[in-house]
Amino acid sequence: MKTCQTSNLKNTYLPRFRVTLVRENRASFPAATIRDSRTAAELLAPHFKGIDREQFVVCGLDAKHHIIGLNVVSVGSLTVSIVHPREVFKPLILMNACALLCAHNHPSGDPTPSPEDHALTSRLRQAGDLLGITLLDHIILGEYNYSFADQGWPGA
Repeated sequence: MKTCQTSNLKNTYLPRFRVTLVRENRASFPAATIRDSRTAAELLAPHFKGIDREQFVVCGLDAKHHIIGLNVVSVGSLTVSIVHPREVFKPLILMNACALLCAHNHPSGDPTPSPEDHALTSRLRQAGDLLGITLLDHIILGEYNYSFADQGWPGA
């Protein structure tokens, strides 16, 4: 077995990083506990009112399911918003969330989930299980609301 000789190696200087959570402006939320999809949709709906593009938001929740923070993960186009689990969970980890609630709108008004919505929800559930941050629901807001949890997590 060969041993690694380090005496001839030059030092490489790498950047060091510190990760911090920056509080932006405050969003107004009633001091409510998220108990079901109806409560969640009622709390989130005002933040989507009048938006003409898809927007994906994530709410971090504490152990008692009180909202402790809100992050706009993505603002897309009329029919699509690009979302990756990395961007969803980064702010949740920094705010010490125990659970998450995610939501996005369908500007068309039809909240029927697309195949991409199903795939994303599945990935978020898996990532949340791995990180110990439980996905409580993924809600799609339109003329009425669609709750993946209420529908038994189909395809997710």
